[in-house]
Amino acid sequence: MIKGFKETTLSNGLKVMLKEIHTAPLISSWIWYRVGSRDEVTGKTGISHWTEHMQFKGTKKFPASILDKSISRDGGTWNAFTYLDWTTYYETMPADKIDLALRLESDRMMNSAFNEKEVNSERTVIISEREGHENEPLFKLSEAVQQAAFRVHPYHHEVIGDMADLRSMDRSDLYNHYRSYYVPNNAVLAVAGDFETASMLKRVRGLFGRIPAGDTPKRLTRVEPEQNGEIRLTVEGPGETTFLEVVYRVPPASHPDFFHLFVLDSLLAGPSNLNMFGGGISNKTSRLYRALVDQEYAVSISGGAAATVDPYLYSFTITVHPNRKPEETLAALDNEIQKVQDELVSEQEVARAIKQARAIFAYGSENITNQGFWLGYAEMFANYHWFQSFLRNLAKVTTRDVQRVARQYFQSSSRVVGIYLPEGKTN
Repeated sequence: MIKGFKETTLSNGLKVMLKEIHTAPLISSWIWYRVGSRDEVTGKTGISHWTEHMQFKGTKKFPASILDKSISRDGGTWNAFTYLDWTTYYETMPADKIDLALRLESDRMMNSAFNEKEVNSERTVIISEREGHENEPLFKLSEAVQQAAFRVHPYHHEVIGDMADLRSMDRSDLYNHYRSYYVPNNAVLAVAGDFETASMLKRVRGLFGRIPAGDTPKRLTRVEPEQNGEIRLTVEGPGETTFLEVVYRVPPASHPDFFHLFVLDSLLAGPSNLNMFGGGISNKTSRLYRALVDQEYAVSISGGAAATVDPYLYSFTITVHPNRKPEETLAALDNEIQKVQDELVSEQEVARAIKQARAIFAYGSENITNQGFWLGYAEMFANYHWFQSFLRNLAKVTTRDVQRVARQYFQSSSRVVGIYLPEGKTN
């Protein structure tokens, strides 16, 4: 049992996770909904992200015109994120002001207006956002690779959605999506910071316990068939830089091999931060940096896997050196992966990779906002025990574990290789 931690479920199905942290007079409150881009069907792609935007348009009790001012006036910060498997909203406030955040989230769980004029205004904003992304080479490349990697599973499309759907969806589509998924029995409330558990739980029950449960939404379960052979694609567009994106199919975060892959990631490309707004550390000691960047096959390289509910992708993103062809850079990448597959990595190198992975995990877990984040985030794909045992599981990873997952998952027969070529440049 963790001191200062309590987990309970209200009668309406809302899961509540509370963690007392008395290091600073702050409280971070997060509400997580089990809905993301993977819950969208053709014709409705991007609806989860658009619904998130509409949650900032206010309710009768909390009009949009006062929301941001109220949070800022009380010294707080707030934001929201939509991803593949989830949507979340958070507020980090001075401890004596957290009631505003709790009242706001309980109100907009059931009372958001979805005004027709606001829906149409936000359509313009999101279409403009999508158009901006389409001018970015890495977005164009990543979208093409993701669509090639997932032909059946709804991870197929980007979170922002397809332009055709952004133009055709209407207010009733968005409101029905909101009413279907924004129900307490499809949500997790996570609160971390300077409070007393008994009084906080009483307040949460008073605000959220009265919200009626809805029908538990069914998630799409379309299993992606096995890929038979490498897929290669080329995207052309403006710019002067050539990029490579190479993705391999890897298991979900709840799978034991995820920890082994996390260490392999640290060894090859430098450690990744699973906390999406946490910081990073240098990857200049990683194998791929030394082999690709130092040897002028690439200008930069990064790698990593997301924590997801279903099997997803480990991605290498590489900026190709201007004096190299993408095939040369890809060959250099393959050579380094082959080395890990063929030769047992030394215990010292694995120990260093684990140490770096532990460090970046710690950096993304230390402050109160991050603690609130992890309370709910881990519940979206596993449970809080996953977070609590993360460092212990990393420490158990061996050199043979690293070699095995490199052999098992980094196979060219099941990968997608995407090349972004500036228009007019041949490969």
